[in-house]
Amino acid sequence: MKMKLMRMGLVLLAAGAISCNRTSPGKRQFFVAFSQANNAEPYRAAQNDLMTKLFARAGDVKLVIADAQQDNSKQVAQVETFIRQRPDLLIVAPNERAALTAVMGEAMEQKIPVICLERDILQPNYTTLVRSDNTVIGHMAGEFIRDYLINKYKKAKGNVVEIQGLLGVEAAINRHKGAADVLSTYPDIKIVADPVADWVQARAKDRMTEVLRAQPSIDVVYAHNDPMAVGAYLAAKELGREREMIFVGVDGLGGPAGGIKKVADGILAATFVYPLCVDKTVEIALKMLRDPNFHPEKEYTVAPQLVTPQNAAELYQQTMSTQ
Repeated sequence: MKMKLMRMGLVLLAAGAISCNRTSPGKRQFFVAFSQANNAEPYRAAQNDLMTKLFARAGDVKLVIADAQQDNSKQVAQVETFIRQRPDLLIVAPNERAALTAVMGEAMEQKIPVICLERDILQPNYTTLVRSDNTVIGHMAGEFIRDYLINKYKKAKGNVVEIQGLLGVEAAINRHKGAADVLSTYPDIKIVADPVADWVQARAKDRMTEVLRAQPSIDVVYAHNDPMAVGAYLAAKELGREREMIFVGVDGLGGPAGGIKKVADGILAATFVYPLCVDKTVEIALKMLRDPNFHPEKEYTVAPQLVTPQNAAELYQQTMSTQ
């Protein structure tokens, strides 16, 4: 009788362990691993928050996020760890294009579906890429800067400072290229400085302080993200020169600290909503997990949006109402 009760207890424990791994009887729990480039960037933090919320709402996904802290070797090691854990789906937001190419290829070789989020890599070592078009954003920024200078001087001329993100990263490459495609056609529009600030506000402030001391005339600061644009503004304000120039950023996050609010407050003249791409990523991920017959396209592109003082307040209220 004692042995019978022990066996029954073991069966109940085993059944309990199985049920704990499921959201409901008969429903599978999927394991999704997400390697994030750098949680400290506001854009990346917003991606994490939205992805966590959407997968939690799905009910059948366990999401684990690893923070690479803008360190290529750390991100490669984290992806290698995820590969050994055999997730049902791997999502990677690469810190840099070249560094993550091989390890994402290893995941594909192990038959792990891979979504490349927002930044591409050197080879298409992923099942699908969800992105916005940074060249288009750069082109839009170039047109905005050109039009501002024409309005200011009645011709296309002026001095521009371009604060770059992380060199070698697709976003920095193409946000530069798109703007250059426009501005380089106007010989009187000069890029007088192009410091690198690694997407970080404090570094942008330091680099901009150096530029301000070297450049007596600046019309526009174009930064590859909003935190760097704000850093440049703070540097100019400390030296009493913030009214001499306008500041243009990219990302257009919502919330009190985001770029949309900075435009509404008059700190930035414009920003460009660089979509988090998370909504589309989760939509595609759930189809991949739940439907074995679903085959995603190789690439999905989410459109950007220009934010100016004319629409910033309305867009800001929209973002606050959805939080």
